Amino acid sequence: MLTIVLLGVGFAAVPTSSCGEGPVEVACPTDPVGPHGRSVSDTFFFVHRPLGENGSITARLTSMTGVITYPPPDHDEIVPGLVPWAKAGLIVKDGTAPGSSYAALMVTGGHGVRVQHDYVHDVAGGPGGVGAGSPRWLRLTRSGGTITGYESADGVRWAKVGAAHLPGLPATVRVGLFAASPGDLTLQRTPLGASLPESRFTQVTADLDHVSLDGAPAAGWSAAPVGQMGRTDWERYHRAPGLVRSSGTFSVTGTGDIGPVAEGGHTARSTLIGLAVAMVIVIVTAAGSRSRRADDAGAGGRILTAKAVVIGTAAFLTGLAGAGVVVPLGSAILRARGISVLALPTLTGLRLVVGVAALLAVAGVFALALGTLVRRAWVAIGVAISVTVLPYVVAALPLLPDDVSRWLLRLTPAAAFAVQQTVREYPQVIAHYAPSGGYFPLPWWAGLAVFCGYTAAALGLAVLRPRARRTRWR
Repeated sequence: MLTIVLLGVGFAAVPTSSCGEGPVEVACPTDPVGPHGRSVSDTFFFVHRPLGENGSITARLTSMTGVITYPPPDHDEIVPGLVPWAKAGLIVKDGTAPGSSYAALMVTGGHGVRVQHDYVHDVAGGPGGVGAGSPRWLRLTRSGGTITGYESADGVRWAKVGAAHLPGLPATVRVGLFAASPGDLTLQRTPLGASLPESRFTQVTADLDHVSLDGAPAAGWSAAPVGQMGRTDWERYHRAPGLVRSSGTFSVTGTGDIGPVAEGGHTARSTLIGLAVAMVIVIVTAAGSRSRRADDAGAGGRILTAKAVVIGTAAFLTGLAGAGVVVPLGSAILRARGISVLALPTLTGLRLVVGVAALLAVAGVFALALGTLVRRAWVAIGVAISVTVLPYVVAALPLLPDDVSRWLLRLTPAAAFAVQQTVREYPQVIAHYAPSGGYFPLPWWAGLAVFCGYTAAALGLAVLRPRARRTRWR
């Protein structure tokens, strides 16, 4: 327990680089929390007006252009282009506060028309983008808490893309046009083949005309960014985010993204930096208490089973106490220092704490079984650490290619470290989904099941081996 707590709290309290320059540490920006209790990205340029409980907005999107800065292999260029999840179109939002509920109908840079809502939901519409002679008509309607998106090639024949149900929407919401463009992801290879992610700034400009509203009160348009933008040299000296209106055309320029946070900042896993060390201590302790006499594992394995229950229970309770303290305390210390920590639902946090405790319990029983089986504590300790802690460490640092790390965390007992995973992989978010980023190849329960399978096999062999010896001597 002390190992997990002291290392986790120590990591959270150690000064790190700040988000500002100079001797004074500046607090890093905190990700907003969405309707589902998770940290989200909510940065885009918004042109909006009020809308009541029933109404609609229609517009024709005629053009999407953009830039990508410093793409590989030439890292000193700015080139035109759209990243696949650059997006522009229509949106209904519960105010302008980052993290508030929304539903949007959009055209993307490489994934066609989509309806997305409340950051985690994504429904595909027609493929393709927009270009000269091939505009996209978009319509978003509101009926109480239901927002429905439609698309059309000519503004006459409409096809439904999808509907979003947003409980708790107020009587008056904001409706309008938006543009956002997430960072472009590239991977830098290390000498050993590991991948280090790099994000490039991107920007999108969307031209929309034939903008009309039905059921909206008479009001002027407001235009402002949601979230922070306009801080890069490109935006300062070349093209600032914003709105340009000319002869009925709205040109909206923006950057950022609307969706769940897939990487960046710290997670609850960051506070569990002492878990691997604690697991080594459990392995050493359990292997040292192995059954030293052949008949300890005999008699139906009663003595071995009793020891396994004691060691497993002790490790579980110790891990439960340690993780239960360090996860909330370490996260609170990081936030108090102005460091962003991704928010997670309460039930996910509880599952994390219990999962860590279960991992340590299974590790203790596994080491006990190996010690009983091989009769040498140092051999059992070496084998247990080599197949549990070592694969996890080399995968998490990162040291090996992503595919090798994924297979190590599928096939070895180290798969059980997946109990730490609190972030999810989202197809609509560009991110480096690898073990080094906290993305394990197996769900937490499947990873723990792999370790349990190895442990059950080791226990079975430890029980059967004395019986085989007695049979040979008869």
